[in-house]
Amino acid sequence: MTAIPSLETPLLACEADPLAWLRKLADTAVAAVHPDALLEGQLPEPPAGRTLVVGAGKAAAAMAAALERAWRARYPEAPLSGLVVTRYGHGTACEQIEVLEASHPMPDDLGERAARRMLEAVAGLGEEDLVIALISGGGSALMSLPAPGITLAEKQTINRALLRCGAPIREINTVRRHLSAIKGGRLAAAAHPSRVVTWLISDVPGDAPSLVASGPTLPDASTPADALAILKRHAIAIPAGVGDHLAQTCDAPSADDPGFARDQARVLARAADALEAARAAAEAAGVEVRLLGDDL
Repeated sequence: MTAIPSLETPLLACEADPLAWLRKLADTAVAAVHPDALLEGQLPEPPAGRTLVVGAGKAAAAMAAALERAWRARYPEAPLSGLVVTRYGHGTACEQIEVLEASHPMPDDLGERAARRMLEAVAGLGEEDLVIALISGGGSALMSLPAPGITLAEKQTINRALLRCGAPIREINTVRRHLSAIKGGRLAAAAHPSRVVTWLISDVPGDAPSLVASGPTLPDASTPADALAILKRHAIAIPAGVGDHLAQTCDAPSADDPGFARDQARVLARAADALEAARAAAEAAGVEVRLLGDDL
């Protein structure tokens, strides 16, 4: 039984209005990892050529808007262009970067079109150009461009089965990378020889950059055989086109590919950062906190 505070004991904010206090605590956690708070000191110098922005994820539009504001303030004469894709209802108005919306967590044809347009946008860039990739959780479903020989319907079927069977996100994204024409470093490979700078907001346990949104701009150490083993382990029916594709030699760029030599990737925020902000705010309010981690 919870003791009733005496009239002489002032109520803590969390006791006086628990719902409002919990909402404020959640807002504190989100603010700690919001793009507006992350770009200070991160902007690269404008290149001699073009600066093109691409990106995908639930935070991609907010990241694009924050980048636009920071870029315009620091480099008012340097042009910026590009496109990002986020989930339906999460778009944000931008002036220079086009914001598209698609389905999450189940991919749809608009996500396929967005991914195709990104590949087209980076094609033909040169050594003096710069690509800034804004990647956050959810980007894997939002860039749903199937590998040659695989249909979107097949990808949707596999994705649905992986979500239903309870496979961990590491396994889900391993399969997604090997069924994709853009993930697993393929977007960066298409952009080379330009330099690619990737900023990430991580939602995956361990925060390995290549796992966030299935790593469209980062090389992949897994193999098609790994993806095939995951599908078999979870007893997921494998369409003929998917099986044929995974039986082939991996075409994803490797970490020692010279094209990645000038690239850079940085995790700007993690789920753990949001939890720590919430912990600090709760403890400041006199609440005992037991942090269970970010990998539940």
